[in-house]
Amino acid sequence: MRGSIIIIFFILSLGLSANTCEIKGVESVAGYKMPDKQKQNKKKSKKEQSAPSGLNPGNQGMLIDAKKEAIIGNFKGAQEMFRHYVSRYPDDPVGYYEMARIESMQKNQDEAIRMCKEATRLDPDNLWYSLFLAELYQNSTRPGDAIEIYEKIIEKNSDNLDYLYQLAALYLQVEKYGDAIKVYNRIEENAGISEEVSIQKEKIYLHQNDLKGAENEIQKLILAFPVESRYQSILAEFYIANNKPDKALEMYKKIAAKDPENAYIHMSMADFYRKTGDKEKAFEELKLGFATPNLDVDTKVNILLSFYSVNQLYNDLKDQAFTLAKILIETHPKDPKVYSIYGDLLTQDKKYPEARETFLKVLALDSGRYAIWEQILRLDLQLSEYEHLVTYGTRAVELFPELPLPFLFTGLACLQLKKNEQALALLTSGAKLVVDDNELLAQFYMYEGDACHALKNEQDAFKAYEKSILLKDDNAYVLNNYAYYLSLRGSNLDKAEKMAKKAVALEPQNASFQDTYGWVLFAQEKYKEAGEWIYKALQNKEEASAEVLEHYGDVLYKLGNESQAVEYWMKAKQKGPGSDQLDKKIADKKYHP
Repeated sequence: MRGSIIIIFFILSLGLSANTCEIKGVESVAGYKMPDKQKQNKKKSKKEQSAPSGLNPGNQGMLIDAKKEAIIGNFKGAQEMFRHYVSRYPDDPVGYYEMARIESMQKNQDEAIRMCKEATRLDPDNLWYSLFLAELYQNSTRPGDAIEIYEKIIEKNSDNLDYLYQLAALYLQVEKYGDAIKVYNRIEENAGISEEVSIQKEKIYLHQNDLKGAENEIQKLILAFPVESRYQSILAEFYIANNKPDKALEMYKKIAAKDPENAYIHMSMADFYRKTGDKEKAFEELKLGFATPNLDVDTKVNILLSFYSVNQLYNDLKDQAFTLAKILIETHPKDPKVYSIYGDLLTQDKKYPEARETFLKVLALDSGRYAIWEQILRLDLQLSEYEHLVTYGTRAVELFPELPLPFLFTGLACLQLKKNEQALALLTSGAKLVVDDNELLAQFYMYEGDACHALKNEQDAFKAYEKSILLKDDNAYVLNNYAYYLSLRGSNLDKAEKMAKKAVALEPQNASFQDTYGWVLFAQEKYKEAGEWIYKALQNKEEASAEVLEHYGDVLYKLGNESQAVEYWMKAKQKGPGSDQLDKKIADKKYHP
């Protein structure tokens, strides 16, 4: 028990110490100075100790108790105690000030202002009371009242820059721009010329349409800091914005002559020439800037990306974009970003092999960039480079085992290479990594179904297709494949017909889908309709596949055109390997299922 008492007393002592130091020091509580009488001999009677004197109109013990309630978050209790205090000691400003603080924390701004005004009335020389009252006025959107307080404060604290900055901001808030300028001038008299103040004054002059005043402010910066060429650039931009291109160009030339190592001057001049319509000079300056090693590569990349929009790239500025990208590579040959942006340009220009080679250089410099790995895998798919895709996709899966796309791309490549077991393993693993992306998950299930079908596991294939359709019922590829495989089995033909019909509706010009729909109709013994759809497939393909030619021969046979049927079976034989029954159909001149 004793230990607990000591700890509690220590905590209360800390709270008191923090409280008493808040405003005026160890011997004060929120501005209340400890009276000398309370430092006298403790043997005085309680009556003598509690009796107020002219120097001590309040009671520090009551203040401390009320403040402790506020510290522990009991604002309601603290409010009651401070109300009791101010009613008992109406001439003590500390009580009103503390009440104002609590009312402000409770969002009772009007009451907080009333209490703080009373505190300042009782102690008009207390700086903290005045500052808090000004803050309350600002929070209550009464900047005019706050201005009056700051003007009085500054009369006694004329060298305090913080108060001057606050007063200037208040003048701007009430649109007293001339008064704000005067205050900023006072700040300059005390602290000297600074960028912060000069730029703020420039903005004020511009708002007032006083161009001469705005220009003078920038000139003052240039005179005060002659080595800093950036202020000359600001003046040049000012001239451009105010339709004075000759003065802007003159300023840029001064910068270039004075500071030839300036990494940004060529960029500024390029922007100037671009705005004035001189595209050739703008491009020449850009080339000079891009060839400057002193200008960081990120700035160059951002300029290249912003200066050449996609529309421009495919019109008259495409060649310039490629030129600048090549200069970037020559100037920064060890930075992967420059190869990355060049690869992007090549991809946009559909130069896929060159783009892939460029992205491979990025990986040689930094193999940790996932976006580049994905770009390479996508390009491999575009180029049908499946062996290359499997090699780099396998490495991407090892480096980024938590990301699903490398599993999908690599699995798809394995499918194309007839590595069906490897494909199924990749697709099954990758599907588990998909989060909140039903469209991507539907693709995993789609290719998983293809892998299962290739492994002659039809039941698992159909389950995978069902999962894919459940997530995305308008995937024409899944609908087509699922319908075709059902037709080959001769099962669920009504369901197969609906899916094949929907696939054709989604992609009406797809010859493979037309053939599938026709073949499903064939399986339903709707031979006339089947022939119409398979014939459409033949017409839509520049070179009909052996499978479509054989299917059309089968339909013709069922329609009684045996000689034409054999003719198409022979065409199928010439085109490539057909079904296992194709040779027998030709030999017997008869359809064999």
